[in-house]
Amino acid sequence: MNNRLQTKDIVYSCYHKLSRKGENFVPKHTLSYQISGSFILSDSNGSYTANPGDFNLIRKNQLVKFVKIPPENSVFESMNIYLSDEDLINFSKEYNLHTEHSVTTKSLIPIEVNTLLQNFMISLQTLLESNLKNESLIDLKIKELLLILLQAQPELKNILFDFSEPFKIDLEAFMNQNYRYNVNIKRFAYLTGRSLATFKRDFEKVFQTSPHQWILQKRLNEAHFLIKEEGKSASDIFVDLGFENLSHFSYTFKKKFGYSPTKIERDVST
Repeated sequence: MNNRLQTKDIVYSCYHKLSRKGENFVPKHTLSYQISGSFILSDSNGSYTANPGDFNLIRKNQLVKFVKIPPENSVFESMNIYLSDEDLINFSKEYNLHTEHSVTTKSLIPIEVNTLLQNFMISLQTLLESNLKNESLIDLKIKELLLILLQAQPELKNILFDFSEPFKIDLEAFMNQNYRYNVNIKRFAYLTGRSLATFKRDFEKVFQTSPHQWILQKRLNEAHFLIKEEGKSASDIFVDLGFENLSHFSYTFKKKFGYSPTKIERDVST
């Protein structure tokens, strides 16, 4: 990867090869403009694809996985603009915005690209290419972008400026949908609307075991099924199942089952 243009809030990304790495947890609202190549974002509800010219809002506090795919004989390019709560709170105070709690469950929300937004993205890229790292000017550009978005899609107000904490939700349903994501227990607690202590207590009531043991068991059982029954290789699935690297996955798999993933792969292929 080569991030040629970057400020604290804006990152231009350029990938020459397919990339499946990235943050599984989205800590800030992110506005993403696809310049070339394709971007596939997946969550527990499905997958979303961004193609060249697409502009999307990726909501904060989401567990997602993504793939960045360069076009043939070219590069993947995107522009990501990160919106901090502090900047959004200041903006809402300045413009006296009043919002309701957002009820949307979508991780990715398409933004209609009109002429005004197209011209804005051209001016933003020109500013970044000039290497003029003026934070005040960047802040003004982000404010300009927010005004453009609210004019075009007023309903975004209740998403961008909703500063409430996650509500306490059904723990069993959430964990069965999201155990594959490589995030720590504290993050799971926050996303289910619980303190860490309450999360651990509620978890053991529901699953009769600790969060760590349950998550590991679910991941390894699924890995065993995918390799043995669907002919997947360990290298194909370890990232999607939340493991840091292939060697750690193989070690943990062998420790549980008494044999390595490659043994099953060999048995299946014969």
